Amino acid sequence: MFQTFDDLSDPSCGAPHAALLRSELKRLALDGFLIPRADAHQGEYVPAADCRLEWLTGFSGSAGMAAVLGEEAAVFVDGRYTIQVREQVDMAVFPARHLINEPVTDWLAARLKSGQRLGIDAMLHTVREVRRLRKVCEDAGAELVLLDDNPVDAVWVDRPEPPLGAVTLHPLDKAGLASKSKLADIRKAISDKKADACVLTQPDSIAWLFNIRGSDVPHAPLPLSFAIVPAEDKPSLFIDGRKLSNSVRDGLSGLTGLADPSELKPALNALGAAGKTVLIDPALAGEGIAAAIRDAGGTLVEGSDPVLLPKAVKNSVEIQGARAAQLRDAVAYAKFLCWFDEVAPSGDLDEIGAAEKLEQFRLETGVLKDISFDTISGAGPNGAICHYRVTRSSNLKIPAGKPYLIDSGAQYEDGTTDITRTLAVGEMTAGMKRHYTLVLKGHIAISTARFPEGTTGAQLDTLARIDLWKAGLDFDHGTGHGVGSYLSVHEGPQRIAKTGATPLKPGMILSNEPGYYPAGEYGIRLENLELVTQAQAVEGGERPMLGFETLTLAPFDLRLVDTTLLTEAERCWLNDYHKRVAETVGPLLDDKTWKWLENATAAV
Repeated sequence: MFQTFDDLSDPSCGAPHAALLRSELKRLALDGFLIPRADAHQGEYVPAADCRLEWLTGFSGSAGMAAVLGEEAAVFVDGRYTIQVREQVDMAVFPARHLINEPVTDWLAARLKSGQRLGIDAMLHTVREVRRLRKVCEDAGAELVLLDDNPVDAVWVDRPEPPLGAVTLHPLDKAGLASKSKLADIRKAISDKKADACVLTQPDSIAWLFNIRGSDVPHAPLPLSFAIVPAEDKPSLFIDGRKLSNSVRDGLSGLTGLADPSELKPALNALGAAGKTVLIDPALAGEGIAAAIRDAGGTLVEGSDPVLLPKAVKNSVEIQGARAAQLRDAVAYAKFLCWFDEVAPSGDLDEIGAAEKLEQFRLETGVLKDISFDTISGAGPNGAICHYRVTRSSNLKIPAGKPYLIDSGAQYEDGTTDITRTLAVGEMTAGMKRHYTLVLKGHIAISTARFPEGTTGAQLDTLARIDLWKAGLDFDHGTGHGVGSYLSVHEGPQRIAKTGATPLKPGMILSNEPGYYPAGEYGIRLENLELVTQAQAVEGGERPMLGFETLTLAPFDLRLVDTTLLTEAERCWLNDYHKRVAETVGPLLDDKTWKWLENATAAV
């Protein structure tokens, strides 16, 4: 099985680890230090060796930061983790702060004093972030100290070794485009920025560009590495050679030079010393990258990682792969839902048992590479923790009378999946059905949206929320994230969210996942993946429009739908979607599951 359910947090974290860190800061003559949930690649997926925030505080969420001063500390999380952080972290040592309502910079501005020295690991904070921190320190008369060595590492005595996951070549019949062709496009983008070279820091960008996949982090086939791509010369890939077999080396030899990660900083210094102009993404590149070029005499050009957009716009082969992966996953998911309906009413099924069974059905496809993230299996109050991770100690029986939320995904070589369903166990109250249906209405609004070219995710986000808003309700996460092609299940730059500023383009894949989470009671989230497409022209239309093709094929739980709250158009969409699910998935199922699916997709 790919998912483990062990309790991640070290019981000695909190006060003991904070004391160790403060002792090291005193030795370094520092008055404070920031500990982000990040590694040198600024990615969501962090290997165990870089989980410093969790080691220090106990918080295991995918985003956050801790600030440690001499007499005070805090942990900062966003709205997804406001419940989880209080369950995992000692609030007496690290009081929780909402990083949107009270950013780290505001907290520091109220506490830093003139003459104090605040330390950061220069590789773990982006160029843009360091600018904000510098201003806070300057305004307070304090000094921001950039460190090459992380003081947490000096006191983390049992820190795991860095990963050495094997790298594989991603075949052309799955990638759809040769690396040489991709490199030509990226070189042009670099030249268009009047730069001599670009530094790539995102492992998924590097994996896509060189048509490779890795295994350094859980559930995402990423090779932790850096790359320098010159506008007119051979690139350099900085990766631990122990990850590369001879065949992989041979496959890469005609595309790029290979170097150890320890050679990255000298290479950056050499670019600077040669007076080169280098493109970096200030939202993704660590300040340590920028400083190595700038301090050696180079010129920095700031712009988006040039790989992000072409990677997000899937080619025809990747789109066909996504459809195939979704259909394969739909068969496994239908088997799970049928099994769940049989087993859950007994009251003996728990969160771990459900997650393991779903993974088993996916393993039976024979081609599952991994799950795409730890399955969120939330019964009752745990479902209200929108990014809940079940462990042996938190594991609950799935009770009757409460909705059960399961958010999961799979990694297949031809595509990445992500699906959430909220399931009825026993009798549901009118209030539960109302909440579910309001979320469903938002989901349908996104799925049926038609919008002109140039529309951003922020402009669509309201559609998913409007019925919840009318009821005085909302959810504290984005409506949708981008999804990679056998890469990260969370991919940028596309997203449907209040802050989604990237125009959506045909070929992008995004999730559609509105929700509602009454704290301490239950959670509701409904998620499909959507492919941005050219919308069919309508009579009298003046502008070309875009829309969505729904890729995910699994029924919504009709036992939770209050049909009186649906419009005629929404009922038609639900019936049409369920008819498509039945006709597409049904013939691939065994007789028992097909009969279950026919009932689950009956017209309302």
